[in-house]
Amino acid sequence: MTLPPPDPVAQLGEGWARHLGPELAKDYMRELAEFLRAQRPKKICPSPGAIFAAFTATPLEQVRVVILGQDPYHGPDQAMGLSFSVPPSTPVPPSLRNIFREIASDCGGEPRTDGDLRDWAAQGVLLLNTIMTTKLHEAAAHRGRGWEQFTDEAIRTVSRERADVIFLLWGAPAGAKEPLIDTGRHHVLRAPHPSPLSAYRGFFGCGHFSEVNRILESQGQTPIAWAGSLP
Repeated sequence: MTLPPPDPVAQLGEGWARHLGPELAKDYMRELAEFLRAQRPKKICPSPGAIFAAFTATPLEQVRVVILGQDPYHGPDQAMGLSFSVPPSTPVPPSLRNIFREIASDCGGEPRTDGDLRDWAAQGVLLLNTIMTTKLHEAAAHRGRGWEQFTDEAIRTVSRERADVIFLLWGAPAGAKEPLIDTGRHHVLRAPHPSPLSAYRGFFGCGHFSEVNRILESQGQTPIAWAGSLP
C-alpha cells in the first residue's frame, strides 16, 4: 500500500495557510512538488513529513523571533525541518555548537548539549531554512528550485502580519533577506554566520541572545529560555 503524500496546507496550520496556501498553487511550487515527487523519499532531507515543520512548530500568530538558516543538514537523520536543529541524541553540528557557545558566553551558564530546538520554536522562535529541502549527503542540492521564492513570501508575511518581531540574520545569505523586512516595524540583528569558518569574524561576542531578551522584556514579553530543553 502506498501512503498519500503529506498535505502541505495541513502542515502549515491555519494561520500560515491563510497567507502561504495560495503560494502552493502557483506554477513554481507545482514544479517544485513534481521535482520532489520524482526523488526517492529516503534521499530527501528532511523527510517529506517534516518539510514544513518550522511552520507547524511556530504558528504565525506566535512568531516573536526569526532565525534564518540556509538549507537543511544533509547528513543521515540530522534534518528535522527546523533551521540549525537536530533530533534528540544526535551529535550537535559545529555551527549549532558555536551558537550554544555564544549563548553561554552571552547569557551565562554552560553550553547546551541538546541540539533539539523545538523548545525555542514553542516559545515563538521561527526556525526557517530559506531552502527547505536538500539531497542526502549533498548540501544546497535543491537551490534554485523554488524554495527561495516561497520562503521570501513567508518572511514578507511575518513582516506584514506581525509587529516587533526580532530577525536574527547571520551570514551574507540571511543578510540579503533584510529588504523583505519592514525595519520600521521590526528589529534586525546581523552578524557573521556561526559556522567554524566565520564565527570568529564577529558571531562570537555579537550578544544577540541577551539583546533579543532585552527587547522582549522592554515590550513586556517573556524572554526566550535559550539554554532550556524539552522535558
